[in-house]
Amino acid sequence: MSRPTEWVPSSWTTVFDDLLSDDNELDYEDEWNFNFSYIQTEEITKEQKKRGWKIYSHCANGNFQCTSCCKTWSSARVVVLFRYRLRGARGSVIMRPFGQVCRSCTNNQFSRPGFSEQEVERALLRLFAKIRKNCYGEDDDSAASGSPTPQYRTKPHEKSLCEACLQGICCQDDD
Repeated sequence: MSRPTEWVPSSWTTVFDDLLSDDNELDYEDEWNFNFSYIQTEEITKEQKKRGWKIYSHCANGNFQCTSCCKTWSSARVVVLFRYRLRGARGSVIMRPFGQVCRSCTNNQFSRPGFSEQEVERALLRLFAKIRKNCYGEDDDSAASGSPTPQYRTKPHEKSLCEACLQGICCQDDD
C-alpha cells in the first residue's frame, strides 16, 4: 500500500464532516465549519483571545514528496495547528499543516504533508476532545480512553528542514 504524500485538504474536510454528522463528536447542535490558513501562527493576540480563539497543536505522522526532485520521505514529527472557537451556536476551526524541506535538493521550498485517513481521524478526534473541554466544559479524558498513537520509525528529526521548528512550535521535544 502506498503512503499518501500529497496534501489533500478535502480529505480533512470530509473526515471532519463525517465525524460531526455520523459519529456526533460534537453533539451540541451547534454548526461547525472547517477551513485552512497556510499563514496562521501559534500566537494569539489579546483581541483574538477576547473573541474566543484557542489553539491546539497536534503532532502527526505524515509523508512528503519534493516538488522538485520527487523524493519521498515520512516523518513522525509533522505539526498540524488548529485554531478554533465557538461563538453563539457557530463554531469555527482553522487548520494549518506545517511543511518540511527536501534534504536531497536545494529548492528550499516547504513541501506540504500527506496523511493517511487514520491519521486525519486521529488528529480530528483529539481536536474534538479539546473543543469539548474548552468550549463545552467537558472533561478531557481522550488521552486515557483513546487508542494509543502508533509509533513510527523515521530518521532523526532535522530542525533546519522543519517549518514548525523554524517557527519555534515543533513537537520534537514532546516525548
